[in-house]
Amino acid sequence: MSSPQPNIPLDLRPDHPDPARPSRKTLRWETLVSAGIIGVGLILAVGAIDIPSEAGYGGVGANFLPWVVAIALMVCGAILLWHARTGGYREMEEVPGDEDPDWMAFAWVSAGLLLNAALIETIGFVLSCTLAYVLAAQGLRRTFNKPHDTWLVDIASGLVIAAPVFWLFTKFLAINLPGLTSSGWI
Repeated sequence: MSSPQPNIPLDLRPDHPDPARPSRKTLRWETLVSAGIIGVGLILAVGAIDIPSEAGYGGVGANFLPWVVAIALMVCGAILLWHARTGGYREMEEVPGDEDPDWMAFAWVSAGLLLNAALIETIGFVLSCTLAYVLAAQGLRRTFNKPHDTWLVDIASGLVIAAPVFWLFTKFLAINLPGLTSSGWI
């Protein structure tokens, strides 16, 4: 016959997991994500070293924004790492469903980013960014079990976003982006 449990609330017993404290697996993922964000910031900082710093319009050089982004990523990553190592990300909403990452959505979004980087010089800014948008939208729709037979809508949306950005940068800001034609309009 087992001895009766002392009159201790269930959530304070050593054999009962604390629902407010994340699991070790969650803390490990949070630490990896935080370290990854710091790593991306470091990679951007290393890349910013090679960008010329001669002051242009407004008194800042071309390397100003990459440095701002790199430092912001490293600071945010450090804050997230501190949170992950001191009890987990705070005030996160519980996500219903499976706690495992959706690798298929990750593959769709990653394919969009990688194809954009690989094809931007070949097919131009507008088409490569449209492709990135389409693949990312399809991947995210699949994650949330939304209808993913919206290829034409995604293509049109991607073009509506990418073309004005291209024109704004090339025509108004005089920043050279790779185009598909020599006319400079696509």
